[in-house]
Amino acid sequence: MDDINQTVRLTVGQAIIRFLVNQYAERDGVEERFITGAFGIFGHGNVAGIGQALLQNEVDPEPDGGAMPYYMPRNEQGMVNAAAAYAKASNRMKAMMCTASIGPGSLNMVTGAALATTNRVPVLLFPSDQFATRHPDPVLQQLEDPTTLDISVNDCFRPVARFYDRINRPEQLLPSLLNAMRVLTDPADTGAAVIALPQDVQAEAYDFPVKMFDRRVWHVRRPVPEPAALARAVALIKAARRPLVIAGGGVIYSEAAEQLRAFAAATGIPVGDTQAGKGAINFDHPSAVGGVGSTGGDSGNHLADAADLVIGVGTRYSDFTTASHTQFKNPDVRFVNINVLAFDAAKNSGEMVVADAREALVALTAALEGHHVEESYAAEIAAEKEAWAATTQECYHRDHGPLPAQTEVFGALNELMGDNDVVINAAGSMPGDLQALWQARTPVQYHVEYAFSCMGYEIPAAMGVKMALPDSEVVAIVGDGTYQMLPMELATIVQEGLKVIFVLLQNHGFASIGALSESRGSQRFGTRYRAGGGRPHNQDGEILPVDIAANAESWGLKVLRVHSIAEFRDAYCEAVAGDRAVMIHIETDLYGPNPPSSSWWDVAVSQVSRLESTQRAYQDYLRDKQPQRAYLN
Repeated sequence: MDDINQTVRLTVGQAIIRFLVNQYAERDGVEERFITGAFGIFGHGNVAGIGQALLQNEVDPEPDGGAMPYYMPRNEQGMVNAAAAYAKASNRMKAMMCTASIGPGSLNMVTGAALATTNRVPVLLFPSDQFATRHPDPVLQQLEDPTTLDISVNDCFRPVARFYDRINRPEQLLPSLLNAMRVLTDPADTGAAVIALPQDVQAEAYDFPVKMFDRRVWHVRRPVPEPAALARAVALIKAARRPLVIAGGGVIYSEAAEQLRAFAAATGIPVGDTQAGKGAINFDHPSAVGGVGSTGGDSGNHLADAADLVIGVGTRYSDFTTASHTQFKNPDVRFVNINVLAFDAAKNSGEMVVADAREALVALTAALEGHHVEESYAAEIAAEKEAWAATTQECYHRDHGPLPAQTEVFGALNELMGDNDVVINAAGSMPGDLQALWQARTPVQYHVEYAFSCMGYEIPAAMGVKMALPDSEVVAIVGDGTYQMLPMELATIVQEGLKVIFVLLQNHGFASIGALSESRGSQRFGTRYRAGGGRPHNQDGEILPVDIAANAESWGLKVLRVHSIAEFRDAYCEAVAGDRAVMIHIETDLYGPNPPSSSWWDVAVSQVSRLESTQRAYQDYLRDKQPQRAYLN
């Protein structure tokens, strides 16, 4: 029989695993397995479908062409967060699959899917679904819609996925998997790929073509800049007197850090960073000016205020980067935007260069040979860097008391961690302090999820990053608020023997939202972890008798309780020397102090109020909003 007509009888679940084992991604001649492992929480819907397939593969992987390692998480959102962090730490060249049971199990993955898509990182999700045959109808946990029988809770994935499909017959599987892989390996279109699997279809057998399971290599493209677009960008750069580069996550994902540094060295153009782009240029490079935007520092923001040309490389221009469209104050500012995604390249009415970051930077550097910023501008850049470096050291070593400021903890970590170690964070006041102050030396060192800024990300993310970078010390900074939202993957970390370090900052409340609430006239309402009992929620009550350190110990971690920065430094060295997961618990001041701010973020204030604090805040809001404008070249 001709090879093309040969078939093998497998269930849909078994076919999925065999297909994924044989999918590879290639870029710059490096070829690796793309889906490298599976997270799964089982229940009715997948235990006898994909669950059986993963078991069969574990017992006998050879017929599938290799093993699909399985990891047992504790929470469906947590496992998707871990998969997203794994893909981010792998520069999107590797990913993981996640499977969950029907109903609440699958629906719990929606937040993780949104996180992955917002951050433009690949995750592959298999939510289980109700019976395709509808013989048992309604099934347990089915959400019934009286107007149609074709909707399930999995339709919630549609707006948060880059690809969504539901497999109602085995024959549909092949085109669905191919399209999922297309999206996952597309640098411009990646995000969550979601394939909903009715529980009976997962277990249904079919004669699949053998060719479906051949080794397939997906070549990750590096689009080069169109010559005319490159020429327009070069002309704008040469005409600018105060250009500024903003490096986004696309620089790191395309592994273009070396090319960015060479471009900056050749032209003298300063380089600011977004949360996703920090580390693309080393902080001590003469052109590195640090964070730009609402959580940026003075050096980057002062230069951004006066820039006449902003060169965005791999950034999507979130409202934090543009300071809600108040950051770039030069009335004549123009934009050149380099991005693999035209949607992002067109933002702020920019001159579009739709290209891979590395390829575009190489082309720009060559086209601008001999071009350099004026000496007066270079001197201004150096002065701004020097002034902010002094401020950073002050924040890192302020000797605040009686409780230390969290910036002092960050300073100790920044000085103690190695170049290829990884600091992780996502939500609260910490990302703002970190972007302003952290002195990143390499592209791998800084891992802050600030597109979705999802509380509960840090603990599962540490697991995903450690799986991707086993030789790095992985340090997740966790606030008491985010810890209480999603601590359960600590059990998975212990179960898998992953050596990660958690730094728990206990300040008995939501520091970031508390400060924001106070600045907007809402008096830190509902942001303190204090006893209630009829007290107003904008006042301090007794501190709750909640012991997060003891809770972490109950998950199986070693916990080091410290009270000063000197003790913290000693504890970190002890954690690094050990071979198991550790949490360092330190209490910090809920009220900061935080780094000085030189920017703004638009958070609407009540226009009318009986509260005098809100009335004052609204007048401040009207004043601060005045520079806000659309950027129209």
